[in-house]
Amino acid sequence: MTLQMTGWLRADGRKGIRNKVLVAYLVECAHHVCTKIARPFSDADVQVIGFSGCFPSIYGQDMMEALCTHPNVGAVQLVSLGCENFRKADLFRAIEASGRPVNLITIQDTGGTRKAIDAGRAWVRQTLEHIASTPRVPMDTSELVIGTICGGSDGTSGLTGNPAAGRAFDRLVSEGATCIFEETGELIGCEHIMATRAAPPALKADLVETVEKAARFYAAMGYGSFSQGNATGGLSTIEEKSLGAYAKSGDSQISGILRPAQTAETSGLYLLDVVPEGQPKFGFPNINDTAEIVELISCGAHAIIFVTGRGSVVGSAISPVIKVCANPDTYAKMADDMDVNAGRILHGAATLDEVGDEIYKKLVGLAAGETSASEDLGHTEFVLTYKTQTRPEPGCHSAG
Repeated sequence: MTLQMTGWLRADGRKGIRNKVLVAYLVECAHHVCTKIARPFSDADVQVIGFSGCFPSIYGQDMMEALCTHPNVGAVQLVSLGCENFRKADLFRAIEASGRPVNLITIQDTGGTRKAIDAGRAWVRQTLEHIASTPRVPMDTSELVIGTICGGSDGTSGLTGNPAAGRAFDRLVSEGATCIFEETGELIGCEHIMATRAAPPALKADLVETVEKAARFYAAMGYGSFSQGNATGGLSTIEEKSLGAYAKSGDSQISGILRPAQTAETSGLYLLDVVPEGQPKFGFPNINDTAEIVELISCGAHAIIFVTGRGSVVGSAISPVIKVCANPDTYAKMADDMDVNAGRILHGAATLDEVGDEIYKKLVGLAAGETSASEDLGHTEFVLTYKTQTRPEPGCHSAG
């Protein structure tokens, strides 16, 4: 039976494969209130996200505006303490302009914790009824935006899961979808190979420089993107890890380079550059897999392909995460957390193309009402911290 993809139609013409209500804190001091507001709605798709810092952040502002107007989001309850530096009025206007219901509660003005929680719950309850009537319309593969990362990588990741994800990417790109890969700190050594796939000629030098910038940044930090778990799992160098990480991009031509909170102007395959310009400030470019997922989602990703060899359990508050397990032994131990057993390739029980097709069908299934393993288990992780990053020019590095 052919699955029929549908999406919730948004005012900007994009379609979401989920219809979430976000409860968003604008400083860590409002986090507890947001958690309490969302708690009674565990059976509804009400999720908590937020930016914890009080110090001003262009990156945090851009990220929150992109996430709160994501196609998978139907409405947003903002919660402010009242004295933080976050530009809440600008965020409110951006959400309002997108056509989504939005409400702002300021704890200090509302009368404290209990009154803010009561007011937030009342608004969420009313809004859930309202957005239930949002039209769900037919959706084509060409309207999908899909991101991919790998985490908990081992010696099998580059042999099975990552290249299978690359096959799924190739099929999606051929059908007009937008696909995004990243982890420039894990592409070191592959930059010149990657540059040969640049669609516009000017992109070749930019692809090389983007990876070289990541290498300089990690060198300055004194710690590369290589974990103890990677070594225990059989990887020996960052270059060896990079070969596997690179494989998940597939073989399609690369259309451009994106920055977090920037959406592609045309369909195709894009590299997401997560490394700030200049000297390190505010720590590492990405502190964990969840931060990577959030940045991919900020670029409009409806869903994420997550390849893991050692095993990862994280999901997302906004977009479904498909877990592709590269290692058959890991899959045997953690089958409940996984969606696809790419480890079958090692045993000759499946080919790369067959597993790539399985990943593709899982993604289509998400847009047809199916859920991922991480969704079924209630994983709604979210991390957004400080990063110094200049705003890209519109269409920066794009082939369009």
